[in-house]
Amino acid sequence: MTTMRRRSSLGLLALLLKAPQTLAAPTQPGQASIVAVRVWPAQEYTRVTIESDQALAARHFLVDSPHRLVIDIEGLALSPGLRELIGKVKPDDPYISGVRVGQNTPTVVRIVLDLRQPVAPQIFTLTPVAAYKHRLVFDLYPKFQADPLLALVQEREKAPAPATTPAQRAEAAASAVNDALGELIQKIERPPAPPASSAPLPQPLPQPPVAAASKPAPPPPPAAAAEPKIDRLIIIALDPGHGGEDPGAVGPSGLREKDVVLSVAHKLRERLTANANIRVLMTRDADFFVPLHERVRKARRVQADLFVSIHADAFFTPQARGASVFVLSDGAATSAAARWMANRENAADMVGGVNVGAATNDANVLRALLDMSTTAQIKDSLKLGGEVLGQIGKVGRLHKAKVEQAGFAVLKAPDIPSILVETAFISNPEEEKKLRDPDYQDQLVDALATGIAKYFAKNPPMARRRSTTL
Repeated sequence: MTTMRRRSSLGLLALLLKAPQTLAAPTQPGQASIVAVRVWPAQEYTRVTIESDQALAARHFLVDSPHRLVIDIEGLALSPGLRELIGKVKPDDPYISGVRVGQNTPTVVRIVLDLRQPVAPQIFTLTPVAAYKHRLVFDLYPKFQADPLLALVQEREKAPAPATTPAQRAEAAASAVNDALGELIQKIERPPAPPASSAPLPQPLPQPPVAAASKPAPPPPPAAAAEPKIDRLIIIALDPGHGGEDPGAVGPSGLREKDVVLSVAHKLRERLTANANIRVLMTRDADFFVPLHERVRKARRVQADLFVSIHADAFFTPQARGASVFVLSDGAATSAAARWMANRENAADMVGGVNVGAATNDANVLRALLDMSTTAQIKDSLKLGGEVLGQIGKVGRLHKAKVEQAGFAVLKAPDIPSILVETAFISNPEEEKKLRDPDYQDQLVDALATGIAKYFAKNPPMARRRSTTL
């Protein structure tokens, strides 16, 4: 009898211990189930994604002292999958210091995000697309954003003078844009060794004109023209495609486009900034998503001289191979393949997850920018694309021997020469292997940097007279 009572007590205890987990699982047909939770931390913003089999509705509010963001999600019961969010926050997250999750009411789960700084949150939902089901997204942006142009200008300054007002900051940025283009070709075409070899080169060049000075007068003018006359900083925008929720194309062995293009962009930035006269803006420098219109806006805010978007191609069959360079088209695409590629890249916002409500105005502006895109801008883009394509052709196979044109949304800055480089077909097993190889990435970087240098040699940047409305 005692044994039976003991077993009955143990059974009741087990039931009680198990009860919270049972209650935590969805028990009503109308309740959603959690598919996955993801956190994408970055200096620019941190994104939290809750993926579920049904659409979720949420309300939120901010609390001060200390800073917290409270989100109430309706139609949801606490589950082990949702509790995983607590462990997904990294110690170095710039915005979130901790997470608490609890069942606020029988049908409402409350998430409290402890914040490291004041934020301007954007909370929105995404309908199923690609491999994703319903997504509830929290984007945590800083309440006070830094001036990106001033940050680029002060990149190498140990102790920049403090600027308190916006006018002072703008003046500081403008006054610092006074570097010469002089060493551009010397330093970009050859990374470390050239400084030593570039010093002897300037001396031999002046000597021939001296010897020929007694005959014709033409030699001296070229020597004078060889010296750069433009005293200002060169700003190049590098745009690693995709990122965050959007992996881009995925190769046969699992290599993701977003990872390989970020690696190439980091190497190219290091290569370009070896020249003291160059600053590089990266539209993303980590694994997070940036909407297409925001990539264009970032380049225009810093008045970039060039915009280079880096991608890795994919196709239905693994036989497709070779690199390509694209520029914007003011009409129809130059080929069906170019049109297909533009449509594929333009769909990145759907997968990556853009806040449609907040981006509607920007999308309208972006459409207007296409109308503003001048023939001169496209002509300059074709020049840049030609130089880069010529160099990439020395590294590997080209998919097309000429620069192609199509309506890529990310190339629509009307005042910045812009190209999109498809480095290779990641869907091709051989080219995927190359893209994974650090040595091959270095060769790509050499080609891109040399193409950019040759473009600037023939087309020095002019004085800045651009609109910064975006």
